[in-house]
Amino acid sequence: MRKIIILQLLLFGYSGWSQTKMQSDSIAKDTVQNIKFNYKQLIIPAVLIGYGFWGNESGQIKSFNTQIRDEFTEDIDRKVSIDDFSRYVPAISVYALNAFGVKGKNNMRDRSVILGTSLIIMTTTVFTLKSISKVERPDKTSNNSFPSGHTAVAFAGAEFLYQEYKDQSIWYGVGGYAVATATGVFRMYNNRHWLTDVATGAGIGILSTKIAYWMNPYITRKLFKNKENKSTSFLAPAYDGQNYMICYSRTF
Repeated sequence: MRKIIILQLLLFGYSGWSQTKMQSDSIAKDTVQNIKFNYKQLIIPAVLIGYGFWGNESGQIKSFNTQIRDEFTEDIDRKVSIDDFSRYVPAISVYALNAFGVKGKNNMRDRSVILGTSLIIMTTTVFTLKSISKVERPDKTSNNSFPSGHTAVAFAGAEFLYQEYKDQSIWYGVGGYAVATATGVFRMYNNRHWLTDVATGAGIGILSTKIAYWMNPYITRKLFKNKENKSTSFLAPAYDGQNYMICYSRTF
């Protein structure tokens, strides 16, 4: 059974049951909060990305990559597909927590703009590097190993979860980063990526989300200037027995 991710966009007319939530979102429309630029925030993603680039040129690190690959793939009878789904868990958790009443830093509109911006930056960067670097995968199936896209998505979501809920509890961010790290580990376990691919993917994911928060005040002013937030939205994961889905509804 093939499991796929489906994004369902369900547009609804105004309904009475959503009125309370719509009012609360409207009140929050001008309360967008963003992280301020600080060069210290660049240290961790810069180290991760730098390690990956250095590893592509260093014979010693390439040798270490091979050792790590051999350790992960030793005596493995079959691959697991959990990394195909776990990469989305941190980002989806932001919307799931909000659906269960745990309020994050920003409202639905603003957090969605931030996530969308992050994913655009991350995807563009990853696919550009893949097309330029042409690093062979450990399993020799293709030459687009560097960097790891799965890991980039997971860490972009983990940073997103951390920023939205760190004021509620730091453990939300810890959980998100744990899932993201596990995603990277499974990419190596499945012999799909080298350690340098995973490290660079993690750095790109983190940095993409940080940039999205820094850019958000400008983007919000450009997209929503003089526009009232008269709608509300809801996003949640679902499973119909065959397919994993992300269901999105919007009321007006």
